[in-house]
Amino acid sequence: MSSSSSSQEQQTPTVESVTEKLEQTTLESSSSNSSQPNNPITVELNEEQEARYKLMRSVGEECIQEDELRNLIKNKKEQIICYDGFEPSGRIHIAQGVMKAINVNKLTKAGCKFIFLVADWFALMNNKMDGDLEKIQTVGKYMIEVWKSIGMDLNNVEFVWSSEIINKDPNTYWLMVLDIARENNLKRIVRCSQIMGRDEASDLSAAQIFYPCMQCADIFYLKADICQLGMDQRKVNMLAREYAETKRKDKKTKSKFRFSPVVLSHHMLPGLDGSTKMAKSNPDAAIFMEDSETEVRRKLKSAFCEPGNLEKNPPLEYIKHIVLPMLGHFKVERKEENGGNKDYTDYAEIENDFKELRLHPGDLKPALAEAINEILAPVRAHFKNDQNAKSLLDKVQKFKVTK
Repeated sequence: MSSSSSSQEQQTPTVESVTEKLEQTTLESSSSNSSQPNNPITVELNEEQEARYKLMRSVGEECIQEDELRNLIKNKKEQIICYDGFEPSGRIHIAQGVMKAINVNKLTKAGCKFIFLVADWFALMNNKMDGDLEKIQTVGKYMIEVWKSIGMDLNNVEFVWSSEIINKDPNTYWLMVLDIARENNLKRIVRCSQIMGRDEASDLSAAQIFYPCMQCADIFYLKADICQLGMDQRKVNMLAREYAETKRKDKKTKSKFRFSPVVLSHHMLPGLDGSTKMAKSNPDAAIFMEDSETEVRRKLKSAFCEPGNLEKNPPLEYIKHIVLPMLGHFKVERKEENGGNKDYTDYAEIENDFKELRLHPGDLKPALAEAINEILAPVRAHFKNDQNAKSLLDKVQKFKVTK
């Protein structure tokens, strides 16, 4: 990465160049990001299938269950369907924007189709944008523009709106929602409140109580094989697996629920202040996709980053999960007396140098700011030069973010 003065002289990266970088780094990062299986592997795969499995598995911090994923790769003749849903609730930060593009590109490269549910009705139920559906849908369109600009491969990606799919076949959808509600007691549903950014002690509205039942129904309605959401959505994904297992015990419904959805949960990036999850409700602790270069530098300058601390260190996590997968390297520029310039390609080396105090926060954070600014350059260019995208961003920036 270049310093701020030289970066202005470089040509602004294009969407195509970013897409190419993502394609080049997905296979490289798959081996380093995948965790070891928890259970002995029993489903044998051929060489091509094993490569697909490793690439897909690298997306998840957790996989429930790994043998089910391997079985899916081995035996499903049709294209594997992955699903994620997002509430249009405000500006999009790098955890949602960059990490999601990295993960989607890995899965589509492995031969999957990715369905995004633009959950406009869910945002309405959760009182986002003060319950203004028109504003919510504007935010949804803006988010799609962000993913287009960061280099997400859209050839095997489909965006569907919850309002449209529900109205397309309301009888099928609502009967499933009601059946899920019948199969679970209130306590079990309230336990899923984390998926809305709430906790079990919150004073939930009746609409919010219904939310998990609808999200669970979406998984089956969209015929998803894999739930590829964050770790914060784990409880509702497990609710879907439990529901499928219950239906398999019933002779009348057994044939419709032969398999439970595989849960492939990605890592949650922390906030810059060290909070467990980056959140748009705390704008100084989040980096947004169209933040200016100055804003990125300012936010990272104050980021929590104790010398030698590997356990709680947001900047290190951003290098691991954002910079290395996107750029393939992390360049630190510093004076010779401080160790001189160094270009890292291995995260373990970065971590070790930081632990041994050979890499200081005062050098790491400016280098990280330059790397993130390089990654976000095509996004800024898109929202500056594309009139539709610019208009959407102008509107979204004026909206009030509601919890």
